[in-house]
Amino acid sequence: MRNRLTRSAARMPGKHVDHLVDTLEALPAAIGAPILTAWNAKEDLLDLLATARTQPNREDVHRLLHRFYTRCAASDLPELHRLATTIETWWPQILAFLATGITNAGSEGTNRVIETIARDAYGFRNPENQRLRTRTATTRRHRGHLNPA
Repeated sequence: MRNRLTRSAARMPGKHVDHLVDTLEALPAAIGAPILTAWNAKEDLLDLLATARTQPNREDVHRLLHRFYTRCAASDLPELHRLATTIETWWPQILAFLATGITNAGSEGTNRVIETIARDAYGFRNPENQRLRTRTATTRRHRGHLNPA
């Protein structure tokens, strides 16, 4: 069941979704209801994000966003309230992503590589070597060709 909770309902056969919902509803209400509410909110958010790169019209985006906010507000889960607040805070950036499909994933990935190399090189006496290691690791042509062995 844990694996099904992490998957998108759009990528599961209907019988698996039905089984998941039935299983959660069969649990004691104090356990199953919050999990089902959180799962449904996640699905609402995924439906909203799935409109990226499809040139969605404002009404569709507004309807999906309203459905997500309504579900979060109707729940007693502080995690969903915090998620809704985060979405509200980042809404201009999310809307730009939905309209353009452009993200900063590439720069975030490069930054992660740089931070990892810097962490591995901590304590080296020569900063030039650390700079060269970082540059080599983040240059597309050389990526994957560093063999520490």
